[in-house]
Amino acid sequence: MPDVDLERAWLLTVDGAPQSYVDLDDPEHLEFEYVRRLAHVLDCLREPGAVLDLLHLGGGALTLPRYAAATRPGSRQDVVEFDGGLVSLVAEFLPVAAGSGIAVHVADARAWLGAAAAASADVVVGDVFGGSRVPASLTSVEYAREVARVLRPGGVYVANLADGAPFEFLRGQLANFAAVFGELALVAEPGVLRGRRFGNALLLASDGVLPVAGLSRLCAADAFPARVETGAGLARLMRGARPVGDADAVASPEPPAGAFSLG
Repeated sequence: MPDVDLERAWLLTVDGAPQSYVDLDDPEHLEFEYVRRLAHVLDCLREPGAVLDLLHLGGGALTLPRYAAATRPGSRQDVVEFDGGLVSLVAEFLPVAAGSGIAVHVADARAWLGAAAAASADVVVGDVFGGSRVPASLTSVEYAREVARVLRPGGVYVANLADGAPFEFLRGQLANFAAVFGELALVAEPGVLRGRRFGNALLLASDGVLPVAGLSRLCAADAFPARVETGAGLARLMRGARPVGDADAVASPEPPAGAFSLG
């Protein structure tokens, strides 16, 4: 539940780990680095202020949807969150403004995706964690195919994942999306990519051209710079990895103790 109230700023934690940070007076203030990188992806798509249709799998305290509503007013956003208690809590303490274009649905992310209309989203955001792990239902090549079905031509999928060396989970996710999409990119801090620590990584996939140059500039300018991997570097990381089907899919690895805690 929200356990830090800084006037109009709230920090939501789950089992002691920071999950969402919301500034009700400034939705463009993004405290967490991985959320800032997700926002960078949105910033690089189309011209500034252009509306998008977004499907968010995983809602938290709606930090990214609030940002998109502020920076791209008129955008239509569906947010799918499994935890009904969390949805109620956020609606009570951190309500979104009327007319924001954000619709929140209490549902299973994979089931919602399977029922969504084809070619109905410009962007699909995957940020689903059961506790501290991505559920197995969202880690298979069949899931990747459902994402591709829901995206419009040129649309972008971006997922928040977490792993550490030797990156068996992350390599499998890259293989899944490489089997379905023509373009991939990975965004992470150098220390994570070099295997020095467990951490977040964003996976991007599209059947069109990804905004690699603009995204690289924005990520490099952050307080904690991140690198955008594509091409040969990504191919080396993926070498030998194979797509994982529903029958063999597993949840993302359990983070080491203290990896994402407040300390």
